[in-house]
Amino acid sequence: MTGALYPLPHFIEQGTGDTAVLLLHGVGGGHRAFDATLPSLAKAGYRAMAWDAPGYGLTPPGSGLTAPAANLSMPYFAETLLRLIRHLRQGAGNHPPAQRVVVLGHSMGGLIAQEACFMEPAAIDGLVLFATSAAFGKPGGDWQKEFLQSRFAALDAGLGMVGLSSVLVGGMLALGTSEQTRTTATKLMNSVPEATYRAALGAIVTFNRLENLPHINVPTLCLACADDKTAPPAVMEKMANKIPNADYHCLANAGHLGNMEQPHAFNAAVLDYLRKYFPIKA
Repeated sequence: MTGALYPLPHFIEQGTGDTAVLLLHGVGGGHRAFDATLPSLAKAGYRAMAWDAPGYGLTPPGSGLTAPAANLSMPYFAETLLRLIRHLRQGAGNHPPAQRVVVLGHSMGGLIAQEACFMEPAAIDGLVLFATSAAFGKPGGDWQKEFLQSRFAALDAGLGMVGLSSVLVGGMLALGTSEQTRTTATKLMNSVPEATYRAALGAIVTFNRLENLPHINVPTLCLACADDKTAPPAVMEKMANKIPNADYHCLANAGHLGNMEQPHAFNAAVLDYLRKYFPIKA
């Protein structure tokens, strides 16, 4: 594919410095999923950036494709991320070239981060794999088909993303999560185009980078949530055990959207990792 097929994605950023931290949202999200994280990282001295993945928000699904949303794939997502990283390394506008790039991926974003690390290991200096996994079973299996059918049921019934979010969001959150957080997460999922959601989920169920975990040689944090049914802590801990010298941490009282449910604890865990491996230079 030519470079034209991978447009630079839309992102928002806060902070300056030579260490860029890229925040990648999940399948039902967008850059607003990290509204509570950007200012915390920026205040600590990092250049914090939250993107809209291809097909989300203001990032087009991809130019030059006959049916863009239908052709989204994990390699396409990853190459778009790598283009952004190369852009940061070169420097742009008032920002000097990024000397260090850390990628934090939530759920689907964690898959994209792993795929990019597989495709171009030297491009990424650090990883935070948050509420994600290294594989989603074997492509084309019966379980995957049943999973997609269950996830698409509301869409196939004509209820749209509003109907889908009303079914899914509640099950992603820990008991006791505030109504405000529930509303925010629901609105965020509602904003995802249906075609993008279908295509992204189709890409997710084909993902398998289990064999690459031992080859990840950058500082890595596997960050889990105690009440997460989508990416259970046990799965995250197994990932950490397969990545050389990876750190593992679990957030209490949080479900799959721990960055929104427990933002202070989430930010603290991420900053502990950043300060340990990527301290701000005096």
